[in-house]
Amino acid sequence: MAKKKIGVAIIGSGSIATHRHAPEYAVNPNVEIVAFVDRFPERAEKLAKKYGAKSFSKYEDVLALKGVEAVSVCTPNAFHAPISIAALKAGKHTLCEKPMATSDKEAKDMIAASEKAGKYLMIGHNQRLMSAHVKAKQLIQDGVIGKVITFRTSFQHPGPEGWSIEGPTGWFFDKKQAFVGSMGDLGVHKADLIRWLIGEEFVEAASMVEHLDKPMGDVDDNAVCILRSASGAIGTLVASWTHYSSEDNTTIIYGNKGILKLGTDSRFGVVVELASGEKQFYEVGKMQSNDEGGQSDSGVINLFISSILNNTPPEISGEEGRRALAVILACLKSSQTKQFAKVEI
Repeated sequence: MAKKKIGVAIIGSGSIATHRHAPEYAVNPNVEIVAFVDRFPERAEKLAKKYGAKSFSKYEDVLALKGVEAVSVCTPNAFHAPISIAALKAGKHTLCEKPMATSDKEAKDMIAASEKAGKYLMIGHNQRLMSAHVKAKQLIQDGVIGKVITFRTSFQHPGPEGWSIEGPTGWFFDKKQAFVGSMGDLGVHKADLIRWLIGEEFVEAASMVEHLDKPMGDVDDNAVCILRSASGAIGTLVASWTHYSSEDNTTIIYGNKGILKLGTDSRFGVVVELASGEKQFYEVGKMQSNDEGGQSDSGVINLFISSILNNTPPEISGEEGRRALAVILACLKSSQTKQFAKVEI
């Protein structure tokens, strides 16, 4: 007898659903895509036709379907929490795109809904799943560069108007729907990555989060943040939508025994420069990006489905998402108050 597949509904049928969630679910042998949802019916209909699924304009209708066991929430940021909570209450395992919420209260409510329902909540922080970053984590844990002293991590590209389904008039630039701009699109990725890489939480932030150049919208298009970890390590996090030449997705970690460079070399995803003068080069695959050829398998969908199949809580849990969000919230507070801000978690 053939093994029953997990029925999945994708709520939100924009670019992230089109280029990541749908194709990654489609090639997973344990998944059946049951439905697509979008407030613009034609978007859901287009994907439903491509993948042999049903289309809906209201997510509530999909949550009532018995054949749906899990959902992906791929909507504008402001709807992540309410839709995820509704899905969890309806008994659906939930994969939510980042940032998971617009406030710590929302994040807590999502986690509580997951716990009460006994269903998994996972957040789509794919940076920590990239092969270069997995290798870097191992090297740091093995003590190759010693104690982490400082770091700098950067995620910059020309902006979402070039690849989002709505272009320059889309929700990314509308604070009511997006909550934040470059910090929600890019900064939260790096907040999750750097805390995961060094194995520490951040306790304090100082930042400038600004709308500097984009003629559309009312959200930030650039952010420069300084973070301090629990052990005292300090570093910078940069997020930008005005990197008009290409994309910068790099991280450098400085330890007392050497330096770890990630994404700085086109061939070698990880480069180690030791204090002794020795250099190590690791060819670990291309960084995922929005540049041509960069949309490889993120690993997020397979991890989510594996958690459900094996009845194992997902590594990138709601609590992990909440901790990354807390860094962003502290940076926003610092920028608004012009003072250092504690990371409240």
